[in-house]
Amino acid sequence: MKSKLLNLLLIMTSLFGYMEWGGGNHLFLFQAEGQVLAKMFTDPMSVLHPFTVLPIIGQLLLLITLFQKPPSKILTYAGIAGLGILLSFIFLAGALSTNFKIMLTAIPFLVIAVITIWHYRRL
Repeated sequence: MKSKLLNLLLIMTSLFGYMEWGGGNHLFLFQAEGQVLAKMFTDPMSVLHPFTVLPIIGQLLLLITLFQKPPSKILTYAGIAGLGILLSFIFLAGALSTNFKIMLTAIPFLVIAVITIWHYRRL
C-alpha cells in the first residue's frame, strides 16, 4: 500500500511544477500537459520532443504501477527517471535565476522521488 501511495504522490506532485519565461508567460505542468495532449491528436509532430514525451511516458508508467499488485520497481524507477529529468531542470532553472516560486514547486516531487527510491531499495 505504501508503494502505491508513494507512486500516486509522485504523479500528483509532478503536475504542479511551475515554469516562467520571457514576456510574462507562465504555466503549471498540468496546463502544459493538457496542451500537449490536445495537440498530440491534431499535430503530433509538433509535440515530439524529449522534454514532452519522456515526462508523459514517466507519468504513464507510474500510473500503470497503481494497478499492479505489487507495483513494479523497474516501472517506478523508469517513471521517476522520465519525470525527474524535467523537474530537475525546472529546479535548476529556478535556482540559476533565483526564482523561488519555480524552485519550490519542484522540491515536493524531488523529495518524494528520493523517499520512493529509498523505500523500494529497502523492499
